[in-house]
Amino acid sequence: MIPKTTEPETTLGELFEILSHPTRRRILSTLANRNPRDEEEFQTEAFTSDDADLEQFLLQLSHLHLPKLAEAEFINWDRETNTITRGSRFEEIQPLITLMQVHQDELPDGWP
Repeated sequence: MIPKTTEPETTLGELFEILSHPTRRRILSTLANRNPRDEEEFQTEAFTSDDADLEQFLLQLSHLHLPKLAEAEFINWDRETNTITRGSRFEEIQPLITLMQVHQDELPDGWP
């Protein structure tokens, strides 16, 4: 038997972990609708929750959320050009994003 040489697919638990934070859901949902995106697009007050401190949000975006999505290969984050594109594993999470977009009226508050 020939050993599998490709990396294993992301587990359902890992997908749910990525989707557990609204900022990451917004980033992925936005990329699902249009690719590529400008990083500055995610740094606006309109992108944060209503009660979020913008400075704290920007720190979390650049030091937590974007790196986490990039490490999981759901996004490619080019810091030099400030662009974010779908990563090599985006197709693994896209069905869940699409499902949530289609049923957003049925989801609890906080979507995306």
